[in-house]
Amino acid sequence: MTVAPRIGPNNPDSWTTSLWTEIAPIFDAIIAHPFVTGLTDGSLDPDAFAGYVAQDVHYLRTYARALAIVGGKAPTLSDTAMFARHAAEVFDVELALHAELLPALGLSADSVDAAPVSPTTQAYTSYLLATVYDGAFADGMAAVLPCYWIYAEVGAELLQRGSTDPRYQRWIDSYGGDEFAATVTEVLTLADRTGPLLTAADEAAARAHFVTTSRYEWMFFDSAHRRERWPV
Repeated sequence: MTVAPRIGPNNPDSWTTSLWTEIAPIFDAIIAHPFVTGLTDGSLDPDAFAGYVAQDVHYLRTYARALAIVGGKAPTLSDTAMFARHAAEVFDVELALHAELLPALGLSADSVDAAPVSPTTQAYTSYLLATVYDGAFADGMAAVLPCYWIYAEVGAELLQRGSTDPRYQRWIDSYGGDEFAATVTEVLTLADRTGPLLTAADEAAARAHFVTTSRYEWMFFDSAHRRERWPV
């Protein structure tokens, strides 16, 4: 059964609604993934979560740069300021969350820095940087949007379930709260302002980036669950 988004314009005719419809099966697969369900039912191995958090530190460092690049291509100064603020919040809020979780999971900043970036993290961040550098604003915005939106929707879903592990609950609270939802809504509003102005070819290209990075979001959870390593 497809999970409807809790965050967004709730307008059936909006561009973001059409985007969500396209990735609904991917989101359903994310919500059903044992890594995600394990955050609330007690089945997730803390070592797998620790590996996820370590990889997320590597990912977010690149994601913050990607947001800054997208902001530099934004159509208005206020849009540029929004993305610049969101890039700063990655450091101020999300990496602060990791600073709390790392010691709780037996990790240190040095151990995370020394850990190799996983194949999936490398592929995802490389795709993001290539898209935001080489593409137009709409391409970059579409590529960074799933990380915003899917995390907010996962957080909202898991917040309803709750977790008995305080480390997992801290993560859920961060992404399922009203503050992050408001941040995501800002980007969705801009996306709905942008999408209808695109040519058919440009809209198709942006949509393809949105779908691809949504798939990478599933792969990121899956790689953590598998404790992915480089094969050679």
